[in-house]
Amino acid sequence: MPVKNRFSDLLPEITTWRRDLHENPELLFDTHRTSAIVAEKLESFGCDEIVTGLGRTGVVGVIKGKSDKSGKVIGLRADMDALPIHEQTGLDYASKTEGAMHACGHDGHTAMLLGAAKYLSETRNFDGTVVVIFQPAEEGGGGGKEMCDDGMMERFGIQEVYGMHNWPGQPVGSFAIRPGAFFAAADQFDIEIEGKGGHAAKPHETVDSTVVAAQMINALQTIASRNADPVEQVVLSVTSMESSSKAYNVIPQRVHLKGTVRTLNEDIRDLAEKRLTEVAEGVAATMGAQAKVTYHRGYPVMVNSEAQTQFAADVAASVAGACAEAPLVMGGEDFAYMLEERPGAYILVGNGDTAAVHHPEYNFNDDAIPAGCSWWAEIVEQRMPAG
Repeated sequence: MPVKNRFSDLLPEITTWRRDLHENPELLFDTHRTSAIVAEKLESFGCDEIVTGLGRTGVVGVIKGKSDKSGKVIGLRADMDALPIHEQTGLDYASKTEGAMHACGHDGHTAMLLGAAKYLSETRNFDGTVVVIFQPAEEGGGGGKEMCDDGMMERFGIQEVYGMHNWPGQPVGSFAIRPGAFFAAADQFDIEIEGKGGHAAKPHETVDSTVVAAQMINALQTIASRNADPVEQVVLSVTSMESSSKAYNVIPQRVHLKGTVRTLNEDIRDLAEKRLTEVAEGVAATMGAQAKVTYHRGYPVMVNSEAQTQFAADVAASVAGACAEAPLVMGGEDFAYMLEERPGAYILVGNGDTAAVHHPEYNFNDDAIPAGCSWWAEIVEQRMPAG
């Protein structure tokens, strides 16, 4: 069945919610206004239970169907937080918060799930229970993990869980998904290089930490090109290089490197961590310096369950007429933590020809709202059909 007419009717209202959220972005766990709005709307919809404070500022709403013969409980998750980016869209509802904006569309995700919650609360045309999950701190804070650590899955008896993300460059309202590994593990590293500083006119009296850093950056790329199996995916990027000196004529004592590693399976993840440490320490030692490596494991690989992915794709096809195979994504996604606890699937909904996510000119496309809301609703109604 196509996009539900109810969501076409609700589009102006849901768009108003979305644009209000866009105008008032909040970062990480500080989603106090957003969380309060979500809880207030869930209450006005008539949700059977509303719980706040999970994962610090997360909100959960429980909606029971007309019957519960099936005993099924499905979780639907949206993220709420924004990014520390200065908005450059020029929109009349652009961010009013300096240095923060909804540059990843979480305002749209939250609004779409609220729209689905309103519809499901009105109709209750399903046999079972749906749990709508509004999560803070997806953008690096691990809010999904904190909600799981607070016992969310057990507390509400969630058996399957589904997530969605908008996708620029994909036709508006279309869908794409893939089974298995989908989004990459996202790790970070710090490397402190200790050399011997001195006058730039006397390099022979120093151990030049900047030269060590330059050689190290080049050598680290061999992890992907010469250590990892070429058919595996691994990205290692050094993204920051800071020295202890700002002067033109001083060779610095120390250089600090930062970066990220992205992988799609645990064996390659282990290899990357091991070799990064060995290469950094080895290059430094060869040149008479020392290197201290700190490796921070971040979000795990996000893995879609086979059966739930096929079901999610079938639902998407019933809404949009088709569902494409999504590419592998080397970005991280903390919905991975929820998929580690329960089977489920994560799908992409097209945002059209817009700026990329995490770009200061990005904006969620409101035309995607009816398709996204319909997919949420159909997940519930098709997975737990009313008797």
